Amino acid sequence: MKAITITKYVKYLSSIMLFLCSTSSLFAQDEIVEKPRFSFSGSVDAYYRANLNSANAGENYSVPGSSFANLPGFALGMANVIAGYEGEKVGFVADLVFGPRGEDAVFGTPLGSSNIINQLYAYWNVSDKVKLTFGNFNTFLGYEVISPVANFNYSTSYLFSYGPFSHAGLKADFAISDDFSLMLAVMNPTDQTTFNSSGTYAFGAQLGYSGQYLNALVDHGAFEIDFTGGFDLSDSFFLGINAAYFDNDEDVSFAGVALYPQLATSDNFTIGLRGEYFSETNLGGIGANDINGDANVFAVTLTGSATIGDLIIKPELRLDSASEDTTFLDNNGEPISSLSSFVLAAIYSF
Repeated sequence: MKAITITKYVKYLSSIMLFLCSTSSLFAQDEIVEKPRFSFSGSVDAYYRANLNSANAGENYSVPGSSFANLPGFALGMANVIAGYEGEKVGFVADLVFGPRGEDAVFGTPLGSSNIINQLYAYWNVSDKVKLTFGNFNTFLGYEVISPVANFNYSTSYLFSYGPFSHAGLKADFAISDDFSLMLAVMNPTDQTTFNSSGTYAFGAQLGYSGQYLNALVDHGAFEIDFTGGFDLSDSFFLGINAAYFDNDEDVSFAGVALYPQLATSDNFTIGLRGEYFSETNLGGIGANDINGDANVFAVTLTGSATIGDLIIKPELRLDSASEDTTFLDNNGEPISSLSSFVLAAIYSF
């Protein structure tokens, strides 16, 4: 009788333990599987800018021939709001921008309702190796991007400023192996991100190997080839590289190379330099006063980056030295070939 009672007790206890283990396993599985499907992120930035050898207001005020961070005194960058949905196979990204930097970034949009859209696309993970993206997405060319969060230097390079900002179209990303990747795209002409007004199309390609990328863009008689990459030379020292060449059938061209050495002195502070050489032919940008529109510029930008939680403070000194004496103006309105400036930026990301 006693043996029977003990046996029943053991069976009863075993059943309870099995139930508890099964329940615990179920909860554990739920914890692993569950993840946020919607995401919300973005940034805000503002800055102070002052010329050191030129006027800081009025008709003699001079700026580098690159995009963004060119307003005098205390100025606004932009508010960037990104909403996304990531499903098992499909998802979308809606990237909106507000403020002067955002307006400059979407300058090609002709419709008032679209002038806050930085990116707007849907995607489909066809398999582990293939992803299709459809809509408006930022360019795959170049080292720098529109968002100040992803750039080390706050002001931007000539290479970034002269290249495309965004495209509208269909692109396919292929993961060939752990090291190799390939992207192919068919798109509207450059900067036509809301609709196609010309009836022609551009074609893009990117070949990647271990963080190094060779990019190409063919756009109705024009082509651009671009290399973007970087190397960790040590645990604290990184070297980024960008080089590009553009040409079209109207004998307009530009070419340049930029190096980005960066040294992390602590967990919260990094100092970096951007050294860039850039030249143009028949463009009339930095060579606006040259009879042939030909000019070149050497620009050096020294930037510090201090992280305080989600806030980044960036003090920056920049020197632009151009081949044309008339590229910039001094305090008295006299033409000069070089411009030195200071920027202090605050960037908060969430």
